[in-house]
Amino acid sequence: MKNHRKYAREYFVPPVQSFNWTRKEHITEAPMWCSVDLRDGNQALIVPMSLEEKLEYFQLLVGIGFKEIEVGFPAASDTEYAFLRALIENDLVPDDVTIQVLTQSRDHIIEKTFEALTGAKKAIVHLYNSTSRAQREQVFRKSREEIIEVAVSGAELVRSCAAQTVGNFQFQYSPESFTGTEMDFALEICNRVLDVWRPSADNKVIINLPATVSMSMPHVYASQIEYMSEHLNDRDDVVLSVHPHNDRGTGVADAELAVLAGAQRVEGTLFGNGERTGNVDVVTLALNLFSHGVDPRLNLENIPVIRAKHERLTNMKVGQRHPYAGELVFTAFSGSHQDAIAKGMKWREEGERPYWSVPYLLIDPKDIGREYEGDIIRINSQSGKGGIGYILEQHYGFQLPAQLREELGYLVKGVSDRLHKELMPREVYGIFAEAFVNLDSPIEFVDCTLIRQDNYQTAVTVRIDGEVKELIATGNGRLDAISNAMSHNLGMSYANLEYTEHALSVGSESQAVSYIAITDETGRKFWGCGIDADIMTSSIKALFSAVNRMSQYAEPFRLNDRGETAVGLERVISGSGVPSTK
Repeated sequence: MKNHRKYAREYFVPPVQSFNWTRKEHITEAPMWCSVDLRDGNQALIVPMSLEEKLEYFQLLVGIGFKEIEVGFPAASDTEYAFLRALIENDLVPDDVTIQVLTQSRDHIIEKTFEALTGAKKAIVHLYNSTSRAQREQVFRKSREEIIEVAVSGAELVRSCAAQTVGNFQFQYSPESFTGTEMDFALEICNRVLDVWRPSADNKVIINLPATVSMSMPHVYASQIEYMSEHLNDRDDVVLSVHPHNDRGTGVADAELAVLAGAQRVEGTLFGNGERTGNVDVVTLALNLFSHGVDPRLNLENIPVIRAKHERLTNMKVGQRHPYAGELVFTAFSGSHQDAIAKGMKWREEGERPYWSVPYLLIDPKDIGREYEGDIIRINSQSGKGGIGYILEQHYGFQLPAQLREELGYLVKGVSDRLHKELMPREVYGIFAEAFVNLDSPIEFVDCTLIRQDNYQTAVTVRIDGEVKELIATGNGRLDAISNAMSHNLGMSYANLEYTEHALSVGSESQAVSYIAITDETGRKFWGCGIDADIMTSSIKALFSAVNRMSQYAEPFRLNDRGETAVGLERVISGSGVPSTK
């Protein structure tokens, strides 16, 4: 791109190297979480939430398990002020939850903020002013010392107002635009605020270091955090917090590396809603921890419900490929992926497995309220035999032989490719049933009798083009006798019967399913499937299905220009043409 030279580095590395965090392999415990959905997330909405919507969203956050919730900027609007008062006056904040409010370091805003906080059982007062070189030079046109004075005077007023207001207050300071601030200056201004507030073990101060604009690669942010963590005054009595935005698409990485570098607390939003490209996504962060065997200390066991409520209250949509929560995030269309997942799930069913390790699935979807059916394997033109077989087994109980599964796979993929659509499980079953199950044309099985002497003798009644015929033959087994009756009397030549069967269901309504393959003189193999309450009858129906497919000797799913097929795909898709398995 021709304008790339107009951009230069606008972030600052620490004056001394801080890379101790690189020696840590992973995060071993969850940080403290603070939801900022109701402030940062809300102010990023085209239409901010109403008072009633904010109250409902607050209850959602409490139910998930957030212990710190930033509820707004009470001096910014009547709705924000009224919401805070409603929480306090109606005693809607649980005893183990601390609310947080944001205030600029300006006298009248601080004073109105404490007016709104009167009577709060536990509240964090979040004071901020911008410190970056760009803001100092372009917006405020103030020196470093003048910017420090803004922070210090604000901190002094916060301390004074807190002493005069009924309530229980903890203090938090953010050097807004931290990522664009020289590290020595960021450290100086934070320490000057700490000198005013004098944190203690019983009254810790939160220093929040926001990536107000994400400017660097994540490792630089981590080094900035580690430098601040190692040089802040009263470090044991300081809670070091981060608030990453997602301008470079690295919000989650910034937060994870910041925690490795010493951050103890993370401010973020559900699904990353926030200004510009969004805030750090707490759902992704928490479930990343979960995937490493770390308790995230948030209840995300029903992601579909959380996502639906978030979307309804914010009018924001969660992307289909959003980690963990997206509609398609656990879905595999690729044939090789489907095959590996299906085999991995089968492997888990075969014995006790202490750890989750299914290929292509980072976590068990059921742990967050997602379902295997409809979530994991879905069928389109990219799908393979493994996925198609998995769908039929999970939804309908069929355990197709490998070669039949492969042949069906090509049929299903061809239909999806021509129609340019995903196929639902009932449509996959419809294609299978129309092509292979209980076929009765051109030869319809009517009845048979079997007598065993030295071998089996049979009389098979069939209907061909409306005419009923009786076919007589013998064989060394019941199915062999029936097969001989067809081949000898109808002039059909085939060999190498391959046979397998299984129960399709259990109980009084149980059905048996049989699969038979026959091979014609050219070596071409034809599969048939039979379903019946009687196992012998299901075998006979499977044989007739195979013979009928051979007699037709045409691709049963050759599509015409209208996207129809020789066996009526439109009826299959609508469900009206799906044969009964009863």
